[in-house]
Amino acid sequence: MTDVLPDETRLAAEIDRLKAEFPKTRELYREVCALLFFRFGITPTANRLYQLVKRGSMSTPTQVLGEFWTELRDKSRVRIEHPDLPADLGAAGGELVATLWTRATASAGTALDALRDEVEAQRVEAQQAVAAARDELGRVETALEQRTAALLAAQVEIRDLDRAQAEGHAQRQALEAELGRRSTALAARDRELVAVREGFSRDLEKLREAAGRAEERLRASEKRALLEIDRERSIATKLQKELDEATRRADRKDADHRQASETMQAQLGDARHQAGVLQGRLDAVQAENNRLQAEMMTLREAATRAPETRSSSASAGVRKTPRPTRSARPVPAAKPATRRRKAV
Repeated sequence: MTDVLPDETRLAAEIDRLKAEFPKTRELYREVCALLFFRFGITPTANRLYQLVKRGSMSTPTQVLGEFWTELRDKSRVRIEHPDLPADLGAAGGELVATLWTRATASAGTALDALRDEVEAQRVEAQQAVAAARDELGRVETALEQRTAALLAAQVEIRDLDRAQAEGHAQRQALEAELGRRSTALAARDRELVAVREGFSRDLEKLREAAGRAEERLRASEKRALLEIDRERSIATKLQKELDEATRRADRKDADHRQASETMQAQLGDARHQAGVLQGRLDAVQAENNRLQAEMMTLREAATRAPETRSSSASAGVRKTPRPTRSARPVPAAKPATRRRKAV
């Protein structure tokens, strides 16, 4: 067996060509044996054949190699016979072929023993590999069971998270809808507050104008009442003078003027009564004046507190300040008809 390997590239190309030409495994192994032995001068072995062809099981190249050596041995038994060939040369040629065959057989036996040892070692290694693979398979199955349990727990957790996310999304949508409703209500309340502020300003201005008119009417009423009181006092003074004159006349003519005196006293009583009525009207006017002044103070305080109450009135609604009810002016009592009787 030669130790020098041929060109591996050329050998691989030839083997690829043989694989395409001979699809059957046994024929391919037989052709590869012939290629190695006759073309490249390499003694074929079962391990070498399997490494080059890589088909079938390990027993196939062994069987094909045995058949190859048997066929080669049968062909080597052909006797060299030629009429012109000397007998000693024919014998020497036969001995050479026999020697080659013997050496090839010995080499094949040695290679077969080495192949058997190699196959046995590979079998032991394969058994060890199978045992190690089984142990590894057990560990992998254990790890796979643990991974499966962890995966199931993760799936359960993912479902819980998805459910919680869906609930959170629903809550967020509900909160957004509630926020939209609150924003709409707040905008409507702001518009209502603006309208209430404008109405309050208008009402306050109207109240101020009404208060000014009421104050003017009060001053006019007070002026008229004072004028009437002065006039009644003048009338009472005049009547008192007339009474005094009548009294002096009555002293002179008591009997004749007694009736006239009584008439004058009645007129004086009427005048005093009218003066009392006018005084009551003056008191009523002063009371009305005091009430209107109190209402004016209240309106001014309300106008001062209006900016402070606008923020609180936005949520509960602004309560409009009722307009002050203007009490009816006291109707002046009708003046009693004063009948004057001339003294006789």
